[in-house]
Amino acid sequence: MQWEDTWGDGGGDSAERPAAPETHRTSTTETGPFCSAVCSCGWRGPARRARGRARADAAAHTEG
Repeated sequence: MQWEDTWGDGGGDSAERPAAPETHRTSTTETGPFCSAVCSCGWRGPARRARGRARADAAAHTEG
């Protein structure tokens, strides 16, 4: 069986695919009376009582 170049660059096994820029996707999650912002990168904001503050935390995370 012959090896097939699935990357399309002809580089063989040692070729590394360039990393795509990571997009931050934020959302909020609620635990009891508290709301926290969470991100796809693993970041988690502090627990807040106000949903608006959690959303502001998420916005600050994606901007900075």
